[in-house]
Amino acid sequence: MESGKPKYPRPVTDDPLDAKFWELCQTGRLHFQRCEDCGSWRFLPRYMCAKCGSAAYEWRPVAGRGRVFSWTVTYQPFHPAFAADVPYIAAVIELDEGVRMATRLLDCDPQAVTLDMPVALTFKDIGDGFQLPCFHPVSAERAPAR
Repeated sequence: MESGKPKYPRPVTDDPLDAKFWELCQTGRLHFQRCEDCGSWRFLPRYMCAKCGSAAYEWRPVAGRGRVFSWTVTYQPFHPAFAADVPYIAAVIELDEGVRMATRLLDCDPQAVTLDMPVALTFKDIGDGFQLPCFHPVSAERAPAR
């Protein structure tokens, strides 16, 4: 614990593809798999393309822009480390590349979230330099992640 505050939990990375996704996030860029046969983007990481069945893929960086597809405002911390964060916005973002990603929406009043709100990628350091991909409204003045 740092200053008496519980540490944020880190993602579980039992699978090599999941581990690679989180490793690439630590570079400060968001990467997804892209099928080498049909060009489809895929997330969550998987061993075969859902569109064409190919096992051929490469990790490619994405632009980090998208829109709010769905969201909920969380008022109950489900882990002690999140107690200071509530209320916070858990969102599904549809990225410009077409994949959808569950994440947090930062620097946004929970009452101001709207469907199709444009958002951009940011990273939240959860301790020890580990970065989680999050998003913020495009129109928001950039402030440090909470």
